Amino acid sequence: MSLIEDYAAVAGEEIIERLRQLAREFEGRTVVHVNSTRTGGGVAEILAKLVPLSRELGIDARWEVIAGEGAFYECTKAMHNALQGSPVDIPPRLWQAYENTNAANADALRERLEEADFVIIHDPQPALLLRHCPNRKGKWIWRCHIDVSRPHRPVWRYMRPVVSAYDASVFSLAAFAHDLGHPAYVVPPSIDPLGAKNGELPDDELVAVRERFGLDPERRLIAQISRFDRFKDPVGVIQAYRLTRRFAPGLQLVLAGGGAADDPEGAAVLEDVRAAAGDDADIHVLELPPNDDRTVNALQRLADIVLQKSTREGFGLTVTEAMWKGRPVIGGDTGGIRLQIFDHRTGFRVSTPEGAALRLRYLFHHRELAATMGVTAREYVRNRFLITRQLREYLTLQLALLHDARERIEIG
Repeated sequence: MSLIEDYAAVAGEEIIERLRQLAREFEGRTVVHVNSTRTGGGVAEILAKLVPLSRELGIDARWEVIAGEGAFYECTKAMHNALQGSPVDIPPRLWQAYENTNAANADALRERLEEADFVIIHDPQPALLLRHCPNRKGKWIWRCHIDVSRPHRPVWRYMRPVVSAYDASVFSLAAFAHDLGHPAYVVPPSIDPLGAKNGELPDDELVAVRERFGLDPERRLIAQISRFDRFKDPVGVIQAYRLTRRFAPGLQLVLAGGGAADDPEGAAVLEDVRAAAGDDADIHVLELPPNDDRTVNALQRLADIVLQKSTREGFGLTVTEAMWKGRPVIGGDTGGIRLQIFDHRTGFRVSTPEGAALRLRYLFHHRELAATMGVTAREYVRNRFLITRQLREYLTLQLALLHDARERIEIG
């Protein structure tokens, strides 16, 4: 089968036919996505699947990645934290690195970007490219993947005029959106059901991963698999695990993840996690290499319950990944997780380690309910969070921009 036929087998032929119909409207048009890393993090994961699927449909879709040095990534990480509400003071030298890096990348990409019919800029890192492309002919869209509902004001005062200059903006939740003087759209992220991270795995591969990391098949397993980032609260996960173990002995915990090329804080957070774990042999802190998708897949399938105890989250792809595998998920009651977890139906939303521990105990003592939650979770993802839905919504909003956001557009 072709790639499109493979997706039809999962999402349904009707969904694929709608994509084909929309794609025909893009004949002769170019769509360019730009972000700051090709590996690590949810944006890169999505683009690695979205762009090939677009091309399979006959769309001239491209993916460009900007490059920077240490000071640039130090600045953009601070911006990321500030836009999610942390009171971060960014010194002038880092702002200068941010502006210089965008200018240098614009010199390298200008011709491709100015000629494109659509340019989709992902997150704050490459946002200044627009300023350096005065002869652009197409529509430029700022795609914000993070929770900017309550940004730190000094940083938002800098960013607001930058992103207001775009033709449109896209947010993961309506609660994140700002009035920027142009059309704003809400498009939640998605997962690729056919990729190495989400496809079915043979039993012998699951056994091999379990043995590789010394996990006991006879004991219940809790897992959080995510970048080592303070907003993911991995130390809070350890606290929840220890509270749960008092009442449900025989547990083991996996905290697995890696870093992203544009996140300089990951190593420090990993050290904090290792210090919190101490010499507890039942806490497995695993630093995975970039794109080790099959291992992530296996660990999520081996887990009885998956956590994503974030304190800020634009959209937790790992939540949806675990739900697709039929696992109940306990997630932070924040941001995009509120959209993903149907509380008490596909998992639970919590705000504290104590709350997470309470829900862990509940699910371990009500295994039939946990299994039912897992089945419901998979269907919830199939209907709402597959990449075919995200691509359909991207194509639809681009057509809306071509037609001046008219309420009704005839296609086909």
